[in-house]
Amino acid sequence: MRIALLPALILLSLAPLAQAQTPAPVAATPAVDAGKPLAVVNGQQIPALYGELVKREMAQGQPDSPQLDARVRESLINLELLSRAAMDKGLDKEPLLAAALDIRRKDQLAKAYLEDYVKAHPITDTEIQAAYDKAKAGPLEPEYRAHHILVKTEAEAKKIIADLGKKAKFEDLAKKLSLDPGSAKNGGALDWSDRGAFVKEFSDAMAGLKKGETTKTPVKTQFGYHIIRLDDMRQPQLPPLNAVRGEIVKQLQQLRIRDAIAAARADAKIE
Repeated sequence: MRIALLPALILLSLAPLAQAQTPAPVAATPAVDAGKPLAVVNGQQIPALYGELVKREMAQGQPDSPQLDARVRESLINLELLSRAAMDKGLDKEPLLAAALDIRRKDQLAKAYLEDYVKAHPITDTEIQAAYDKAKAGPLEPEYRAHHILVKTEAEAKKIIADLGKKAKFEDLAKKLSLDPGSAKNGGALDWSDRGAFVKEFSDAMAGLKKGETTKTPVKTQFGYHIIRLDDMRQPQLPPLNAVRGEIVKQLQQLRIRDAIAAARADAKIE
């Protein structure tokens, strides 16, 4: 089970300071021995397990090394000293901080429970096949390929539509004027996608076009105003089961999580 650590952000910010204050021999700290504490600070032991958890957060793809072990150790020492100083001042009794600590504890427990529930109720091959067969039997959402130009104001969008009516080239206007950095450099071209890839206003307008047609009025979304040209559409084929098996498992696991939450709420007295 992977545990996300909020203190890792603090540890990372302190690590350079820790390295600067650490004598050279400390950098050669040997690998963590699970049988003894990582360090003892004012009589308080820092368990080796803490070091292993924090190392996962601090490593960020780095290979294991004595230098990384030293950073983890020094960061945990700093964390122990500063957290103790905070408690000595009574900061842990502050309502907002106390609430934040309690919420994080409950969040980790909830995640652990859900992971355990999914593990105890594994997804079967029969369920995977049934989900695949259901998807195969149902209609598939069409996929669309389109171009678009995004601008800030309706007036700008209307001018572009007028220019297109005067035979201006869509791709040239997109490269020059579109505010969408992902598609502007490609003349406004968007990849094949179904409607779920776009916000509702955009997808409704796009799906309402005929092949080769451009919207005659600006399409307003949360991002600004769009001019959309539908280039093509197709009916996709469902990939073979082996190609989508992992995605089906994830979807079924989400249903397991919903079951776990529903079961927990079913017997709860909620006022």
